[in-house]
Amino acid sequence: MRRIVGVDTARGIAVLGMVVAHVGPRDAERAFPPGGWSQLADGRPSALFVLLAGVGLALLSGGADPVDGTRLVQARLRILVRAALLVAVGTALVLLGTPVVVILVVYAALFAAAVVALRWPRWVLVAVAAGVALVGPVVRQLAVAHLQVADERPLDLLSVLVGSYYPAVVWIAYVLVGLAVGRSDLRAARTHAALAGWGAVLVVVGHGGAWAARLVLGRVTELTTAEPHASTFFEVAGNTGTCLLVLAGCLALGVRWPRALAPVSATGALALTAYSGQLLAIALLGDQVVWQPTAGGLVGFLLVTVALCWLWHATLGRGPLELVLHVVSVRAADVAPDELPARRPAGGTPGNGQAPGPG
Repeated sequence: MRRIVGVDTARGIAVLGMVVAHVGPRDAERAFPPGGWSQLADGRPSALFVLLAGVGLALLSGGADPVDGTRLVQARLRILVRAALLVAVGTALVLLGTPVVVILVVYAALFAAAVVALRWPRWVLVAVAAGVALVGPVVRQLAVAHLQVADERPLDLLSVLVGSYYPAVVWIAYVLVGLAVGRSDLRAARTHAALAGWGAVLVVVGHGGAWAARLVLGRVTELTTAEPHASTFFEVAGNTGTCLLVLAGCLALGVRWPRALAPVSATGALALTAYSGQLLAIALLGDQVVWQPTAGGLVGFLLVTVALCWLWHATLGRGPLELVLHVVSVRAADVAPDELPARRPAGGTPGNGQAPGPG
């Protein structure tokens, strides 16, 4: 089965973007872009990471031709097993005690929630995602106003649902959009153009809408900001637009020049290993690499991550954590190789079999 290079490349950009967010130096004093270049890696890479999880779930469950019957049951079981394994990995990473908010537990919860949407038509996925983006932020604000949410306990159910960084009641919108994207022909130029067009529209709606709301209200409110991790409609819209633009570019380049993208696409293929590896490195090096970041330290993290992933992928294939998720989930679902949803040859309609998210 051939992986879709553009999807892996976008996932690699997401992982490397999170490295920048964690250990990159800050330049908030810059006038352009507002907030500095470092703020571009704040919140957006993790949103891309989650949106691509939806794309991966779609590919695992049939791509443009969703599976049904026994294969649908097997796909759902594989996803749920992967979610359970991600909770275990996420818990281990939390126990490292790094000053980084680990996304994997929420990521696993989003996996589990998405199994009910695997057969939804694209228009339903998009409509529900839009509804979640509108209503989810309000629900979250009401919840945190009346409930005590302990963000320092990422395994707490309330923290998963309405926490400060990755509230599932809002972030499920990214997964649903990803599912809708994954039900398209990801190798077709018309799909790339459509993703780019909708991405541009959503960037304007998100960031332009927040700017307009500030002018009308004369102030920024908790529901009208587009700041990173605000989890408002405007932030979700802007982040989704950015994700679609990145994905459209990666898919288009992946069709034309896949070998040129090999280092970054290899990083995306080993996303779970790369993400976990950077947190392990932070734990070993000490918290100062996060609180007192340097340009040299960032370059070192990026180069080592890309080099090791590229070498591993070129010589051994699946990453160690990706292999565990694949083997355990396939055996749990009792899937034989010839029962997996078929993928057409390169250049045909994209099938599936590509692992979702960092798995």
